[in-house]
Amino acid sequence: MTATAEAVIVTMTPPSLPNWPVPPPEGFVAEDLDHIPDLPAHTELIDGSLVFVSPQREFHHTVIFRLHVELEGLVPEGHEVFQEMSVKLAPRQRPEPDLIVLKPNTTIDRDITCFQAEDVVLAVEVVSPDSEVRDRKRKPVLYAEAGIPHFWLIEEINGQPVVHVYALDPVTGSYVTTGVHYDSLKIPVPFDIDIDLTKLLKGRTR
Repeated sequence: MTATAEAVIVTMTPPSLPNWPVPPPEGFVAEDLDHIPDLPAHTELIDGSLVFVSPQREFHHTVIFRLHVELEGLVPEGHEVFQEMSVKLAPRQRPEPDLIVLKPNTTIDRDITCFQAEDVVLAVEVVSPDSEVRDRKRKPVLYAEAGIPHFWLIEEINGQPVVHVYALDPVTGSYVTTGVHYDSLKIPVPFDIDIDLTKLLKGRTR
């Protein structure tokens, strides 16, 4: 066989697949996210399975960033706003909401990698094309089962953010919708909120 032929064979050999960790029969647990090497950024754990997040669109990034800034100016003293930090909801559930608001007296230090469900007063998800089912169906169920009292789901409609607001029903343990907000978000819980939603994308490049 000539050197040229050998080069062709080498070139056409497909690259090996990534050597992802093999889950145990019962699935991964929340603490495994801190110990599995070389996980992609923002990996989530849902129902014991690792979920890898695709690169986010400009809409997603801009809405989260500017909503974070707005909430920082509205939260009562003692509350904290965090972006893209995971939350342990149950032994095999550790999703990463786009935004969370933490209750006062939550333990926060430099080494913390996730928060507990009981620390969270509000979870926010901005729907992405790759995570529509998780954001709209599975995650709200998990957040409600874990007792997080408030949940917002943000959709892109006609190029603008629309906020679906939910509150936990203590009788059923599930979320009930309290409103859909288009141009402005003005609600009294979990604290006084008044946000001009049209400004979340103001000045962005289309």
